Amino acid sequence: MATTAATAGSAYTGLGDWAAFLDSVAQVDARKIAPARDKLNDGKARIADAFRTGAHVDMLVGARSDLVDAVLVNAWQALVDTQDACLVAVGGYGRGELLPHSDIDLLILYRDGRLDTVGSALEGFLTYLWDVGLEIGHSVRSPAECAEQAAGDITIMTNLMESRTLAGDPALFAAMRAATSAEHIWSSADFFKAKVDEQQTRHARYDETAFKLEPNTKESPGGLRDIQTIAWVAKRQFATQTLDGLVDYGFLSAREFTELRRGQAFLWRVRFALHTLTDRAEDRLLFDHQIQISQMLGYEDKENSLAVEQFMQRYYRNIKALSALNDILLQLFSEAILHLGESERPRPINERFQSRHGFIEVTSDSVFAATPSALLEIFYLMQTRPRLTGIRAHTLRLMRRDRHLIDETFRNSLHCRRLFTEILRQRGGVTRALRRMNRYGILGRYLPNFGKIIGRMQYDLFHTLTVDEHTLFVIRNLRRLALPRFDHELPFASELMQSLNKPQILYIAGLMHDIAKGRGGDHSELGAVDARAFCETHGISSDDTDLVCWLVRQHLLMSMTAQRRDINDVLVVNEFAREVRSRERLDRLFLLTVCDIRATNPNLWNSWKESLLVDLYTNTRRAIERGLDDPLDEDELIAETRSAAAAMLTRSKVNTPHFKAVWARFEPDYFLRHSPEEIARQTRAIVTHDGDGPLVSLSHIGDQGTTLFVYTRDRDYLFGVTTGVLAQLGLSILDARINSTRDDYTLDTYVVCDEHGGAITEEFRLREVEAALAEAIADPAVESIDVTRRASRRSRYFNVPTQIYFSQATERASTVMEVITADRPGLLSIIGDVFHEFGIVIETAKIATIGERAEDVFFITNQDHEPLSDRSFVHELRRTLTLELDKSGP
Repeated sequence: MATTAATAGSAYTGLGDWAAFLDSVAQVDARKIAPARDKLNDGKARIADAFRTGAHVDMLVGARSDLVDAVLVNAWQALVDTQDACLVAVGGYGRGELLPHSDIDLLILYRDGRLDTVGSALEGFLTYLWDVGLEIGHSVRSPAECAEQAAGDITIMTNLMESRTLAGDPALFAAMRAATSAEHIWSSADFFKAKVDEQQTRHARYDETAFKLEPNTKESPGGLRDIQTIAWVAKRQFATQTLDGLVDYGFLSAREFTELRRGQAFLWRVRFALHTLTDRAEDRLLFDHQIQISQMLGYEDKENSLAVEQFMQRYYRNIKALSALNDILLQLFSEAILHLGESERPRPINERFQSRHGFIEVTSDSVFAATPSALLEIFYLMQTRPRLTGIRAHTLRLMRRDRHLIDETFRNSLHCRRLFTEILRQRGGVTRALRRMNRYGILGRYLPNFGKIIGRMQYDLFHTLTVDEHTLFVIRNLRRLALPRFDHELPFASELMQSLNKPQILYIAGLMHDIAKGRGGDHSELGAVDARAFCETHGISSDDTDLVCWLVRQHLLMSMTAQRRDINDVLVVNEFAREVRSRERLDRLFLLTVCDIRATNPNLWNSWKESLLVDLYTNTRRAIERGLDDPLDEDELIAETRSAAAAMLTRSKVNTPHFKAVWARFEPDYFLRHSPEEIARQTRAIVTHDGDGPLVSLSHIGDQGTTLFVYTRDRDYLFGVTTGVLAQLGLSILDARINSTRDDYTLDTYVVCDEHGGAITEEFRLREVEAALAEAIADPAVESIDVTRRASRRSRYFNVPTQIYFSQATERASTVMEVITADRPGLLSIIGDVFHEFGIVIETAKIATIGERAEDVFFITNQDHEPLSDRSFVHELRRTLTLELDKSGP
């Protein structure tokens, strides 16, 4: 039971004389609302003040429960006071744990046949609670009704288990507990199975990980609900009312109990801060709150780490430890509850390990102490014996106890190094092994620099996982490419991966590519140093070591080139090919890039991103195979593209004179920026276009995504109007290629997606966009589009000052303008309007949204199609754009 006013005593430091205050609450005349409300608010204020001054959170959740107890008991005694009913606290309140806005759940038990006699009094009691400011949830049942409803609902059963009497006839409470005991309903085995299923379902709702940008402190894996699950199972099986009872039963060591309580206290404190900050029952650590919570909890910015990043790293490490304890305890419960009385003889694996019930276990408690390398060997054995489904809980406990033995001597052991590299070389189970090693605290000890990135987050919307989780997802993505059963996901990349020799080289590069995050400096360069040290100490050949180091150092090169350079330009491709130099480097860099992007943010990857990388890979491979001394030639590529497009048009029965007449109006650049398929499709549309109005065609083209083609006589504000309409309709632009004909028509090609990054495939939606865009373009009075859509909730909490950089394009006669600013709907429309004001011509635009940041690159010229050379003009363009973008920020 929760501490009462009579026993509160001096334990409640920071709250003044709390016992005397609770006694004063009990003296309030329950027939008067205002005094009771004032006392309740006074108590809440005392608790809030104590939290702000650093009082222990265990005390605060108990004090909040005591305060509510005092109000409820006083009101019951004054307004109900009958032996035909009993007031019972259930759920978290039944445990005596209340945060500022936790649910206050009550059960009112009544004696069979006596509800009518107490009904009016109960109604007055509940109205009084509402009037004084207590929002409660309640149910009114007899003991028999409790048993009937609990039998069919595990949630009701769980709430009733966590119950305590507040006032009224205790015999009713005893009758309810007897009727709902494991002897009558929900045996401990059935209850355990139901709770495990419930936890698995809950974890699945959070993608099996809590290491995301906005975790739920209560429901995510490793959160408070996992601790409660342990407590519920313990209560049902062992009738222990508190977690420390598990120590007495031998299910928790004293150290584990301390770790569990410390983890719970941290989560309580975070949740307490959330409730205080939001003034509601908020359990999600949203971006809106993370900075303020970190400040409330006393974190401060450091040179290479923001306060919010330190706080979130502590949070993620906390839930990682709690998840491991949850694994251990639920497995111990499984053995005690589901396998009670079973006797399966252990099957020997070697002198250190054996298997039982499909789980691997040590042959004695001294195995790790006697042979520390067994801390790695156990993961290798699980890889090579697929029938092993897990590690026995007792062995996990010994691993946690002895993992401190992974020291410099351990790391310098040739045997340990061979074991680790063998884990990476196995045909199966690589990802699972590394995940388990990370979950149980082995990986970060074996690779101390990896240990530094465990739980580390970057406070932005681009990186959706902690650095360690992201790293393991990269390796997981690489592994999926290596397994034929996943060929359907990315056929091109899968075929490439399965043709490689020594795929473990890529796994090492993946493991090392972000290992230097958070140290300051260039993490790619620092990571390459770590990678070299790892390879040299783990027997990797010098050539393979150089390859790993190059991959780590250049792991961003391909994505940056594809997304920020004009990869249709042969000079860009030739420059990239000279850096890559070999087919082996190219193959591995492509695969690492694909897997890195897919593991960074699920919204980043789409068919367009894939097609960009495949195009860059294909063109670079051709350049390498042709020979770096014989670079690709523009005229040659144009001729090949025209020939291929002409063949397609001929096959589709478009007359040669017709399409050649259209092509005669096109500039050569058009044939460099578009594939033969695009050229054939767009030419066919122009040839068959009926009328003088704009041609607007939106179509979903296989792996190229959703493509918009606009062909119209050039007009003022065309780019701004087009992008404005698209933004207002909820579409995002991934790429823009702007071409003009010799007779003043424009050929604009955009790749677009919906607000979630997906393709637009519904026919009615495609036609809707076409119609709206054609109408706006055809009306010369339309000079701008008022985009009323708002920026996302998350992005509004980031301050991204506008930065604009100019440089001359090495690959073409144009100026490169890079714009870094806060992403928001209608951004391109604003830029387009300023471009029109300054007479800027857009040749190509590379559109990239990096979380909350837009990082867009424009290849621009003046109206004579020459680079911008007037410095004062460029300065004024930068100034005007900056003012307009900052003024319209999210």
